[in-house]
Amino acid sequence: MTSPTSRRTVLGALLAGGALAAAPGLPREERRPRPPKPPVRAAGTLFLGTYTSTSPGGTGIGVASYDPVSGAITARTTVTGVPDPSYLALHPTGRTLYAVDERSDGGVTAVALAGDGTFRVLGTRATGGAGPCHLSVHPGGRWLLSANYTSGSVAVHPLADDGSIGERTDLVAHTAPAPGPGQGGPHAHQIVTAPDGGHVLAVDLGNDTVYTYRLDEARGTLDQLSYAALRPGAGPRHLTFHPGGRYAYLACELDNTVVVCGYDPATGTLTPGTPQSTGTGAGTSYPAQLLVTADGRFAYLANRGHNSLTRYAVEGDGAALRLLDTVPVGGDFPRHTALSPDGALLLAANQRSGTVTVFRVDAATGALTPTGAPFAFPAAVCVLPVAGPGR
Repeated sequence: MTSPTSRRTVLGALLAGGALAAAPGLPREERRPRPPKPPVRAAGTLFLGTYTSTSPGGTGIGVASYDPVSGAITARTTVTGVPDPSYLALHPTGRTLYAVDERSDGGVTAVALAGDGTFRVLGTRATGGAGPCHLSVHPGGRWLLSANYTSGSVAVHPLADDGSIGERTDLVAHTAPAPGPGQGGPHAHQIVTAPDGGHVLAVDLGNDTVYTYRLDEARGTLDQLSYAALRPGAGPRHLTFHPGGRYAYLACELDNTVVVCGYDPATGTLTPGTPQSTGTGAGTSYPAQLLVTADGRFAYLANRGHNSLTRYAVEGDGAALRLLDTVPVGGDFPRHTALSPDGALLLAANQRSGTVTVFRVDAATGALTPTGAPFAFPAAVCVLPVAGPGR
């Protein structure tokens, strides 16, 4: 007979040798291989834009953490000293955050993101216009582009190696064509570099126009190449490119439509197609922006007023959008949305309810499922999720 002590010795040897499944007399469930534990995914960082001059309003750029699986958001801190940071953009290096100062004396501000989780405001430069509402970093990382909504102009600033902003090198006013019906003048709403990297496009809501520029990367100046006119009163607000680079989608704020545009990477020419439905019905609603998944299969539109997210299937390698459905956004007036870097979550900043809502994205169908509780943030107007442990 084997003693209890010797039996423990035998089992220990079996465990050490990986022979547990062959040990006689053990319960069947103990002989089954156990599935590996899923890897732990690090929380991401979420930067939040707001208005500091409204009531209720924020006190600066919000910094939070988000769980990439559950979507739960946890507040961390606020970067103060940045007035009305209503739109945010990250430098390609991930070491500097940029914000517009959406005021009558418009500015752009740089914030250094230190590896120890601290933040330092590097300084502010004037945009030369009023009410800047959008900015983007040129892919090369040397130029900052911004759009002045109130004065209808776009600006260029150089960026130093440390991410700080230099004196403005160009300012271009949108003087033609004439403003659309009911508009007092041009209203530049967005400026973005096309996927080809050689052209910069500026969307003007007041002129119902999208301008194509070439950026001189030596001098930091914009040369207009062409423009695409939308139908009068469309109010184009935000342009989103398909990953293939030959089509782009316009959210038109004033006539509540979406327009699929052809795009020629060789010339930068944009060719708008026929306006189509946002799926919001006959009520008053103002489309904010479109998102496209990284694989180019689905697109999502944020609808202010209807307070919903419209899901489209992308067809014909980007040439068409087919409306699938709309789902409630879970807040009031979704001003801005973003996909998490892995595409698994969609986050919406709801301006009037002062909340951020989160949805899980089904990779196969593109369906959106609400997850977690709304995160409170006053006058939430921009969400910028960043992967990894964050700074």
